[in-house]
Amino acid sequence: MSAHSVENNNIFSKGEGRRAAQTDWQAYAAAYDLLSAHNPEYQSLLTGFEGFLSQLNGPPVIYDIGGGTGNYSQIIARCCPNSQIRFIEPDSGMLGVAQRKLSDHDNIIFENAGLESAGAPGDADLIVSIHSLYAMPDQEDRLADMRRMLRPGGLLYLVDLGREMNVSDWRRYLFGHLRREHGLLGACRIFWQGREIAKQNANIRSSQEDGTYWTHSGDELATAVRDAGFEILRQEVVYRGYSDLLVCRAIDL
Repeated sequence: MSAHSVENNNIFSKGEGRRAAQTDWQAYAAAYDLLSAHNPEYQSLLTGFEGFLSQLNGPPVIYDIGGGTGNYSQIIARCCPNSQIRFIEPDSGMLGVAQRKLSDHDNIIFENAGLESAGAPGDADLIVSIHSLYAMPDQEDRLADMRRMLRPGGLLYLVDLGREMNVSDWRRYLFGHLRREHGLLGACRIFWQGREIAKQNANIRSSQEDGTYWTHSGDELATAVRDAGFEILRQEVVYRGYSDLLVCRAIDL
């Protein structure tokens, strides 16, 4: 998963009375791209996002919130070379991977911060947030932050993990795919190299179970998005049923 992201500003810490999450995002960052490159569902999300961008006329200002290792900003930089991109990522491990990956692009501003403390002004034409909202504190407030960062009529491209992470289910799915593509030994080699991902996904599941990370249905996410001041233009279930994708327009506050 692209989960994706956070750290220095405690974006993964919950409000009073909730436990801090145990996910080690820096460890996650080291192996994240390896397994994502072999995950057809993740690649499908990337392809879908590129198709979405192709329908736009180069939004001048784009924010990538919880940008992880930079895979979505990499697509943005390629498809929208004249756009200014603000990459907001609190986890220093994730941010470091993204900075190296995107070092050839001079139109990206990197900010090591959580959404609640980001210094981004409210001038975005497009906000992209992939698999990060569920792990933030106070999702209603964070959606309100995204709305304030957008100009009226600006777009939000949101993908969020809503259902509990079934690590065994993902392991079976990915191993079956890898075995078909690379044979048994190849699948075992890739799984071994990406073993940290399974460990951290299990930690994500634990944080979902104890209420530290937000789980939701598609309807619950849609309600929260509308309450924050967005009109939903498109909504679908993605990522093998674990996540929801919403394309939204910021309405006048």
